[in-house]
Amino acid sequence: MSASTRGDTRRVARRLISSGSPFEPIMGFSRAVVSGGHVYVSGTAPVMPDGADPPEDTYSQTRRCLEIILDALEQTGARAEDVVRTRVYLTSADAFEEAARAHSEIFREIRPANTTVVAQLLDPRWHVEIEAEAVLP
Repeated sequence: MSASTRGDTRRVARRLISSGSPFEPIMGFSRAVVSGGHVYVSGTAPVMPDGADPPEDTYSQTRRCLEIILDALEQTGARAEDVVRTRVYLTSADAFEEAARAHSEIFREIRPANTTVVAQLLDPRWHVEIEAEAVLP
């Protein structure tokens, strides 16, 4: 039953953050959404700002994903220290060590909840995609 069916017309204010990814208008999504004091960052792939090919190694791709995520968080007033969960999608379990090294460079002391899974990604050149959730300070 929808909120309007129940007579509940309350709406939580949302702020949408764009990274300029070409996939945002195609899929109809935002890089991040701020709602209820939380920041939800969409799955973030190692897309390069100039449309160039992504780095070939998993470590550099993971760093690029995290750079995009941190930029989105900065636009919301959040920082890496505010991240409470990450989800890392890898195309192979063999990529885990490189992705974990890059992830820990940012989050070693912060230690957000994390789930890491192996999955097929949209672009065969991508080895990693990352989601993040943060609580605004």
